[in-house]
Amino acid sequence: MEMAGCKQLSPKTPVMSSILLCFSHLRWNFVHQRPQHILTLASKQQQLIYFEEPVFEERHYPFMRMKDESPKIRIVTPVLPVGISATKADAIQRRFVDQIVTSVPHTRLTVWYYTPMALRFSDHLRYDVCVYDCMDELSAFKNAPAELTQMERALLQRADVVFTGGQSLYEAKRCLHKSIFPFPSSIDVAHFHKARESGDDPVGQADIPFPRVGFFGVIDERLDVEMIAQAASAMPDVHFVMLGPVVKIDPLSLPRASNLHWLGAKSYADLPGYLRHWNAGWMPFALNEATRYISPTKTPEFLAAGLPVVSTAIVDVVRTYGAQGLVDIVDAEDLETKLRTVLSRPRDFLLKQVDAYLANMSWERTWEAMDAHIQRAYAMKSIVPLRRRA
Repeated sequence: MEMAGCKQLSPKTPVMSSILLCFSHLRWNFVHQRPQHILTLASKQQQLIYFEEPVFEERHYPFMRMKDESPKIRIVTPVLPVGISATKADAIQRRFVDQIVTSVPHTRLTVWYYTPMALRFSDHLRYDVCVYDCMDELSAFKNAPAELTQMERALLQRADVVFTGGQSLYEAKRCLHKSIFPFPSSIDVAHFHKARESGDDPVGQADIPFPRVGFFGVIDERLDVEMIAQAASAMPDVHFVMLGPVVKIDPLSLPRASNLHWLGAKSYADLPGYLRHWNAGWMPFALNEATRYISPTKTPEFLAAGLPVVSTAIVDVVRTYGAQGLVDIVDAEDLETKLRTVLSRPRDFLLKQVDAYLANMSWERTWEAMDAHIQRAYAMKSIVPLRRRA
């Protein structure tokens, strides 16, 4: 669905008393991760409008491209003409945001930020609750905007409640806000338990020999490509399967070997079908600024799939899964030794301990706890915002 900036929203928009307007740097239909899990649950109580970063196309006029993922989830992507200035882009997006808010009747507005940069066109909004879900330390990522740190400071001043994507990130920011809470990655156990069941090997993977060690996720500057190349060279009998979109790095810079298989992005629904035919999972993350505070969602997902896992020394992985003996922590020197040890074990070697550890981890529990903090913040506010209606 396309909509020019001067028209009303589609009458198909559900009339609900509450709106959750989320500003995100991540595409809804990119990699299924934290935002999709949490906000899908949030949409059971309110209308979710997921406002993505703009795309730039050869167009004569800007418009909003909209897609209804469900009756309660609408994805909005601003489409802007190529070459437009940053100032004009912000002004157009501000107008789009106003149009969205005024065109959907509501009595309560929650604004939810994954990117502080969205404040450039949304800092005028009158809201009931402002949430900042600080999923990552975005300022440490490749190509981060120079003003991102300043914009985050401004967002922390506006936010009523702040969540972090892991314990380390919480510890780094806990002094910056009076109402901040850590929410590390959770797990859709039922979905990844499918990998423990029998099933056909996906067509794109079926011809790859065993044993297989696999990774799934975004392939970017956070991966240690030198370690990946080293592992493929040192273990020519082991086949490394890499699933995920390549972003921010040149695909031609990725190492190549006959036992290294870059299979591209796969849908969330298809992941268990790939994992059930792997012998182990690995997380060959580089240890750099971009990974200092990450809490990889794939850690519990690998474990729920029934796979043994090795990982480099990501702090939040070491302090949780590593400390519990559920993930083997490796570096370049002992990667081959530990991988071969893991591959020699029965696949169900740690399943009892894994299932006990994951028993109380779910996105439903995460959302319930987040929502409790949001409701508390709402109850404590006495400001009655001015409501503009269509």
